Amino acid sequence: MTRKRSEKSEQTLAAIVAAGFDIARKQGLQSVSLTSVAKDLGISKGGVALRVGSIDALKNMVLDEYEAYFKRTVFEPAMEAPPGLPRLDMLMRLWIRGGADMHVLLGSMYGHCTFEVDPIHLPLRERLVKGFVLWQKTLERTIRQAMQHQHLRPDTDPEQLVFEIFGLMMSFMYAQRLSKSEHSLERAESAYTRLLWPYRTVVG
Repeated sequence: MTRKRSEKSEQTLAAIVAAGFDIARKQGLQSVSLTSVAKDLGISKGGVALRVGSIDALKNMVLDEYEAYFKRTVFEPAMEAPPGLPRLDMLMRLWIRGGADMHVLLGSMYGHCTFEVDPIHLPLRERLVKGFVLWQKTLERTIRQAMQHQHLRPDTDPEQLVFEIFGLMMSFMYAQRLSKSEHSLERAESAYTRLLWPYRTVVG
């Protein structure tokens, strides 16, 4: 009996996190609340609170879910590509395609959450910033590998290039979320190709 009760509790927690993730990817992390999740699942707010503890804990679980999704659909597949420019191109292609899927993620959640979270709310904001910096360093490392393999010019500034890439993705995010542009995916991919062109030493 105890084992069955434990399994049911774990299933309910998983459903709560899944509901929170669904709300976050459609409306932003700030829309995730004990009430919104309870309403989505048709259970009491107290039942949600009993299993997650607090709204901060719930939002951290949602971010855990997002990080696992991003790792599974973007990072890990890209790591299978040869190091250097092929890997950078794959990272960007998967990142853009993932952001274009309206049924999975509307742009990068970190892009939205960084602006949505109150600066006073430090614990969650610090986690978001940490995730942003980690992804930034991953791109910089991939660019340096491309330079080592002579795929990119030796005078390439990795930090500057990453800065420009994030600018491109921010524009893409707004096109997707605000203007609902039908051609934002194609424009983002075209912009990335144009952005990399002056840095490339090889075509492909």
